This record gives sequence, C-alpha cells and structure tokens, in this order.
Amino acid sequence: MVSSLFVRAIALTILLLSPGTMSAHEYTLGTLTIGHPWARATPAGAKVAGAFLSVENKSDMPDRLIQVSIDGAKTTEIHQMLMEDGMMKMRPMASGLDVPAGTKTELKPGSYHLMLMGLAAPLVEGQKIKGVLTFEKAGTIEVEFKVEAIGGNAGQAAHQHSDVPQN
Repeated sequence: MVSSLFVRAIALTILLLSPGTMSAHEYTLGTLTIGHPWARATPAGAKVAGAFLSVENKSDMPDRLIQVSIDGAKTTEIHQMLMEDGMMKMRPMASGLDVPAGTKTELKPGSYHLMLMGLAAPLVEGQKIKGVLTFEKAGTIEVEFKVEAIGGNAGQAAHQHSDVPQN
C-alpha cells in the first residue's frame, strides 16, 4: 500500500506543475524560452521607457531577435549599452540581437534592452502590455510585459544616447 505522505507529495507536485499554477510569464517558441518580459513604470509625461526579458536558446543553432513591437509605443528598438571613451552610451542594434546556440541572453538594465519610444501614455506599475517578438529563425511570438516599479534595479547605469548632448 502506498503511504499517504507519498500520495500527498505526488498531488502537490502535480498541482505545482499544472498549467494554472505554472509561471504565466514564460513563453516558448520552438527551442527558445522567453523569460519574464517586463518594463519599468514611467513618470507622467514620459515618452520613453525600458523593457527587459531573457531568451534561452536550447538549440544547437543560433538565432537573432530582429524586431519587437509593444502596444502603446510608437516604436520599439533593441538597444545595447556600452562603455566608450569613459562614458556609458546607448545605441540601437539595427541588425538585431544575436541569441547564440545553447545560451541564455539577458536583456536587463545597464545592458541589452528594449527601448519603447513615443509612449501614448505612462506605464503604470501592475499594468500588463502586449508585445510581439520576431526572431530570424524561430518566427514570431506574442508575449505580455508586466510593468514593474520605476526604481526596479536601481543603481544601474543611467541611459545615455550617444547622439544626445549631455550637460
């Protein structure tokens, strides 16, 4: 006879792994896993925001994130932050972001990220925003970005466009 403790452990495992309780914030597209898409809340009147996520490529073939669109933003660009001449600068990646085979690529504050420009309205903490990610090989997937606190990952380098004069 099977012990009741064992039966309870099995039931708990099934409950935790059932679709209703799994993280609704992870998406799969072929061999790619997109993890926790999120954006920072913005102050009133802001016309730009940053958005972030991870892409794990479980394939033995590389892929590339080539296009992103997010509801409420006129345009969305894939950006890279880098140190140049002693200054942190941000630049669009016109050809997209490589997602090497067998790796996890992080889009996070102070690094690769998505830049939402021409916001129709401020992003409010707790809000969910629909987006579409397009990969060169894997294709297109719809995701939802959760808006998190303005100060999320505070202490990271501030955004600075290389083409904007700094005071």
